[in-house]
Amino acid sequence: MTALLASVRSHDEALDAVAAGAELIDLKEPDAGALGGLAINDIAHIVRTLRARYPVKPISATIGDVPAHALDEIAARVIEVGDAGVDYVKVGVSPGPAARRCLDMLASLPAAVVPVWLCDGEMNAELVEHALELGFVGMMFDTGGKDGSTLFDHVEAQTLAQWLRLAREHGVMGGIAGSLGWEQLEQIRALAPDVAGFRTALCVDGRRSRIDPQRVAQWVGALHSGSRDGGYAGGRAGVSLQSAAGLGARG
Repeated sequence: MTALLASVRSHDEALDAVAAGAELIDLKEPDAGALGGLAINDIAHIVRTLRARYPVKPISATIGDVPAHALDEIAARVIEVGDAGVDYVKVGVSPGPAARRCLDMLASLPAAVVPVWLCDGEMNAELVEHALELGFVGMMFDTGGKDGSTLFDHVEAQTLAQWLRLAREHGVMGGIAGSLGWEQLEQIRALAPDVAGFRTALCVDGRRSRIDPQRVAQWVGALHSGSRDGGYAGGRAGVSLQSAAGLGARG
């Protein structure tokens, strides 16, 4: 089963998304870029709010859009975000000369880091394989530019399927995101990733508007039952991402 990751920017959106059935709550600020980071105080506040009602609900947060060569800045931000109480720290990685060093550094940090591959540029299969060997808890395939194109416009489905298969073989959570919508539902189903991440498709009027709980519930139903109008059985408080996605975390 594919678990739904809902990217939210506030505690109100987080609570709405959980109540509508989202398995993983992802904290980011859409006004600050593709992986825009929230202030540390805001992350900590949302984490406290969620933990009070849903003690084991998995929470991730992005560190912000930081270039791969800025290793000191990335490391400091990863530690800050991890210390704010999230379960997973998401770090965008663009293929390029600094990517390998960035991955090596991330693997050495005391946090459950999830590299997020920004697939707008040419992806490097060797980098993906290297990341898998480093033992990250998971990895996601996403896009950096929110220009209307989707992940599938930049990476062939067959290639994504191969990378997700390799992730499963390594015991690593594999996820996809990148402006996904109803037009991509059948492709998502065919890939059957552990996690599918959304922001725009869950919002009332574009990614910078507010999360709509009804849309969250519709996507949960579609991912779980195989139907766009699939049933919604209510929030899944107390269900870990590992249980929901049928995998074991590493890290």
